Amino acid sequence: MYLHTFVVSFCFVIGSSDPTRGNYIIDDTRGYGRSFDGIGAISGGGATSKQLPGYMFKYQDEIFDFLFKPNFGAALQILKVEIGGDAQSSEGTEASHMHNSWDENYYRGYEWWIMEEAKKRNPSIKLYGLPWAFPGWVGNGSVHDPWGDPQLTVDYVVKWIQGAKAFHHLDIDYIGVWNERPHNVPYIKLLRKTLDQRNLTNVRIVAADGFWGDIVQDILQDSELADAVDFIGTHYPGTLSPRDAVMTGKQLWASEDYGSFNDEIGGGCWARTLNMNYVNGLMTSSIAWCMVTGFYYPLPWYRDALMTANRAWDNSYTVNTPIWITAHTTQFTEIGWRYLAHGSGVGNFSGGGSHVSLVSPDGKNLTVVIETMSHDHSVCTRPPLSPYTVRQQNVTFVLKGTFRNITTLNVWRTRFRYGGKASTVFRKLRPIKVRRNRVQLQLLPDEVYTLTTMPTGNKGSFPSQPNQGDFPFIYLENFEAYAQNSEPFTFAQQMGSFEVIYTGEPHKNVLRQMVLQEPVSWCSPETQIQHPFNLVGDYNWTDISVEMEIRLGDVNGSDGYFVAVRVDRGGCNSSSARGVFLYIYPSQKHFVLSGDIGQTSIIMKGSLGTPNPGWNKVSLKAEGDYADATFNDVSLLHVQLPRGPANGFVGLGTSSWGLADFDNMLIQPANWTNTAGTPRDGRLYFKPGQ
Repeated sequence: MYLHTFVVSFCFVIGSSDPTRGNYIIDDTRGYGRSFDGIGAISGGGATSKQLPGYMFKYQDEIFDFLFKPNFGAALQILKVEIGGDAQSSEGTEASHMHNSWDENYYRGYEWWIMEEAKKRNPSIKLYGLPWAFPGWVGNGSVHDPWGDPQLTVDYVVKWIQGAKAFHHLDIDYIGVWNERPHNVPYIKLLRKTLDQRNLTNVRIVAADGFWGDIVQDILQDSELADAVDFIGTHYPGTLSPRDAVMTGKQLWASEDYGSFNDEIGGGCWARTLNMNYVNGLMTSSIAWCMVTGFYYPLPWYRDALMTANRAWDNSYTVNTPIWITAHTTQFTEIGWRYLAHGSGVGNFSGGGSHVSLVSPDGKNLTVVIETMSHDHSVCTRPPLSPYTVRQQNVTFVLKGTFRNITTLNVWRTRFRYGGKASTVFRKLRPIKVRRNRVQLQLLPDEVYTLTTMPTGNKGSFPSQPNQGDFPFIYLENFEAYAQNSEPFTFAQQMGSFEVIYTGEPHKNVLRQMVLQEPVSWCSPETQIQHPFNLVGDYNWTDISVEMEIRLGDVNGSDGYFVAVRVDRGGCNSSSARGVFLYIYPSQKHFVLSGDIGQTSIIMKGSLGTPNPGWNKVSLKAEGDYADATFNDVSLLHVQLPRGPANGFVGLGTSSWGLADFDNMLIQPANWTNTAGTPRDGRLYFKPGQ
């Protein structure tokens, strides 16, 4: 989502650069532009990194090296994470550190671990937290916004910051307000006051992680708010900033950007965006959504990430082009460097494309990043891109001031090629000689160059990685291999929060749905499912069966639960999910078989008999045009299915907010027969013939 913004063009002094002759000045004697705040990426919004914990340690380390390790891959300088809120925020739900007002747990989810891994590789990386959703109790009676009691919301967010330090030794550098939703001025002021009172003066506020809109005017009209806000963060600005935003005097950030498919056109989008966000919009930080596609295909925004790692069952991953486009800037700069002035190292080329020049704080090192991305090869998912042309051109950089004594520059180049031709991505070329203070280049369309005095730069790699394989045909899960409060890595919760809990004998570890009331949602209430919902498996599964043991909580329990097969979707549109859904209502002693999650397409209803007081075993199978189900090994139904999805995920969940436990899940092909019996001694995968 984005809001188109009317932008007034800036007027910059070009000085003695002469683009008509292909001459461009790089000169620090005319002063500097703004301070560089870094290039980053987002884990979250939502559950985008879900499968990373499931990779073997060796491959986790490799993935994190490509993301965070300096002088190796993307070398990210900012890591922005979702503060989980127990509600859907794009591809899934991230767990809150406080499901309830009386409950605090700083080991839920995986964002703590990702921040620790980032810091392990780069102690200088900046950490940034932002809520997408909030637990229902924070809404203080409202599921539409968290502003009913600003102090309640402030305390909730500040506890997350304090928990990061107390339990994980992580210092949070930046905190946002509410992702792409209306901000609240009293809340922002109170947040600043509370942070200061609790010795968190180092935590700086980014507002409002939406669109330019009202936040700019609010800052201009309210000096107290202006004092509270350190950075103005906007989303998908299309490289443009309104004049009023510049007039605030604040550093301007594209605090969420890119969001495009990570092929070479997506790489071109990111290359153009990184440069033009400053050339056109004076934005000093650009943060990509998202860091990694760590979620199932085809959940929304699949592969709109810097890299892809969503195959924990076989440990394979892909280092996509945007990783190396990021490296063109991050491997040769650091936060705190300064941009040169427009016309003296920053600007557009007459033949299309752009250049930015950054200088180290001591003035001794220079990095120039050049991009000549053509329109059709750099279109981002959003916002729309107006037509423009790029042509082959010869350019001359004239080095003046401190830089006139530079004799050579190191060169890294990416050359995109299309139509089946191989691209050259982040390749080191021979150093270029500076002759008579001049550097000459022939630029072709769809190229990215880095010219730098820095000796750094490395296209990191590992010898090999596993081959891709299908999700296991047969999957048994008893949750015994997981730590307390963790999430099984193959499960993709779409609403609510499902955690591994130890319950004692005989079941020991179980998967428990934890959320007791409807959260304050990020997704639209009209499209988001309003009860807990989880997915697992392979979207391409067709004839499949699932069996589970399930019980409702004695206190704060849900009124029912469901299992499902052939589930066709998740994300913010999960309320319209179709498939085969078997709802069980033990206290009412009846079941419902539905063709959709909302029970608007009822296939049949029936009686259960007498359920057990605790655990009950439920199975559901879809094979061809028929469904079969059992309850405690007694047949419930054999029925012909109406027309619906032919394939999809396995699903499970509850029919209302409340506690429910799930255990001993077995997924297998509908026609599978295991004559040797099925082992139940751990989290195991089985394929036919093994």
